Amino acid sequence: MVVATLLWSTAGVVTRHLEHAQKFEVTFWRSLFTVLSLLVILPLMQGRGVFARMRHGGAALWVSGLCWCGMFTFFMLAIMLTTVANVLVTMSLTPLLTALAARIFIGHRVPTRTWAAIGVAGFGIAYMYASQLGQGVSMAGTLVALCVPVSGAANWTVTQHAHAQGNDVDLIPAVLIGAVLSSLITFPLAWPFQASGHDLGLLAGLGLGQLAIPCVLAVLCTKVLKAPEVALLGLLEVIFGILLTWLGAGEAPGHDVLVGGTLVIGALVANEIVAWRGRACVQI
Repeated sequence: MVVATLLWSTAGVVTRHLEHAQKFEVTFWRSLFTVLSLLVILPLMQGRGVFARMRHGGAALWVSGLCWCGMFTFFMLAIMLTTVANVLVTMSLTPLLTALAARIFIGHRVPTRTWAAIGVAGFGIAYMYASQLGQGVSMAGTLVALCVPVSGAANWTVTQHAHAQGNDVDLIPAVLIGAVLSSLITFPLAWPFQASGHDLGLLAGLGLGQLAIPCVLAVLCTKVLKAPEVALLGLLEVIFGILLTWLGAGEAPGHDVLVGGTLVIGALVANEIVAWRGRACVQI
C-alpha cells in the first residue's frame, strides 16, 4: 500500500515536466495508456474470461466504472489547472465525504468522531480556499479537484450498496471501464494533439506506473488490510505528492495550503486512529 501511494504521488511532478501536451490531451493519453496496461494485466491476474464476465457484472460495475472515470478525468484536469498541493489536499476529503454519502444514501451511522473530523477538515479547506480567493487565485482548478473526492465517495457508496445486496463489485475491471470512458470522453476535446515524443513517454509512464499498477495494488491491499489502515496509508499520497513536486519541479506549497492541509490531514488521522483503537478494544 505504501508503494501504491508512492506511485500515485508521481502524477504532479511528472506533469510539470511535460513540454506541449495540454489539459484534455494529458488526461486522454494517461487514460488510454492505462487501458492498454490493464488489457495486459487483467487477463494475467484473472484469466482470459475476465472480459466475458464483465458483460454480466451488473449495473453496479458500470456505475463504479463511471465513478472511476470521474476520478481519473477530474484529477488530471485539476493538476493542469492548479497546484499539486491544492489538488491533493482537496482529494484527501474522500473518506469524510464517503461517510456523509453513506449516511445520506444507505443509512450508515456516522460516529461523533467522524462528525468532528468533518468539521475540522471543512474549516481547513475553507481557510485554504478563502486565503486563495483573497490573493486573487483562480478557483477553477480547486473546484475541479473537489469533483475527485465526490466521485470517490459515490464509488464507495455504490459498491457498498451492491455488497449489501449480495453483489460484490470487482474493482479492477471497474478501473478498466473508468479508464476507457475517460479516454473516450476526452478524445474529442484533446484534438488536435500537440504532445511531443517526450510527453508521450511520460504519459505512458503515468498510465502504467502511476495509475494501472497502483490501482491494482490498492485493490489487492483492501483484501488484506483493515479499512482504517488503508485510509491512513492512503494519506501518504498527499505527503509524497507535495514533496516530490516541491523537490522535482520547484512547486512549493503556499502557507495557506500548509495550514489548511495540516487541519485536514490531522482530522483524518485522528478519526482513523480513534476508529482503529475502538476496534482493537472490542476485539480484546
